[in-house]
Amino acid sequence: MLTLKAALEEATATIDRVDAHVLMAHVLGVNRAYLAGNPMRVLSETEGARVDMLVARRAMGQPVAYLVERREFYGRDLRVSPDVLIPRPETEVLVEAALARLAPRASCLDLGTGSGAIAVTLACERRDARVTATDSSEAALHVARGNAATHACDIEFLQGSWYGPLAGRRFDLIVANPPYVAAGDAHLRYGDLRFEPAQALTDASRDGLDSIRAIIAGASDHLAAGGWLLVEHGYDQGLAVESLLAAAGFRETASIADLAGIPRVAGGKI
Repeated sequence: MLTLKAALEEATATIDRVDAHVLMAHVLGVNRAYLAGNPMRVLSETEGARVDMLVARRAMGQPVAYLVERREFYGRDLRVSPDVLIPRPETEVLVEAALARLAPRASCLDLGTGSGAIAVTLACERRDARVTATDSSEAALHVARGNAATHACDIEFLQGSWYGPLAGRRFDLIVANPPYVAAGDAHLRYGDLRFEPAQALTDASRDGLDSIRAIIAGASDHLAAGGWLLVEHGYDQGLAVESLLAAAGFRETASIADLAGIPRVAGGKI
């Protein structure tokens, strides 16, 4: 049996040091400060075997978030699984933009909610908001419902593609982080993307914009007067999405950049 220090040294010979510490802390049910303060703690046979298994899976490229079944988003721990996209820091830009436009007691719709990261965050940050979320995947909705329950959020979850289950209902704000990677994009073959649900990454369109086109086209039928639509998009799609919004009659169109200065969210007011 190995000490914690020896097990970490063995793991870091195969995978990134940060990843090794995250996996070790997960197996032991401790934080990383504990790892630093207890280097001579001896791992049990079961703990050692679990660490070895997770290190091997990470060495094969499986995302750490899926291995530990959680990811932090906007300061909250969310459960994730291979059925949902792993929440990214860039999507917090969409959340910030939504919060800036979410009036008291307003209604909000999150399209393609996945893990529920956006819906749960909005519902937690604005407890008086009425939040509805849709997704075509029942498996994804199962994860999202669990996250809502964990954070005591009252969210209406509906299964269906985009506006499909909404029967003409209208909302003060619509947000979406849809699939926007172009079909055949080389990034889909590398890194974490290889293990994430393909339907959450790409809609198989040549330019990656078909889902965004559908969301923009249907928004006027589901936005209340003066309502906003906010959509996350790819790093090079900002101008195209703004053009789609303008062509659909949206006013006050906006492009919002992430912390790196890259356009990440486009929106408009109906």
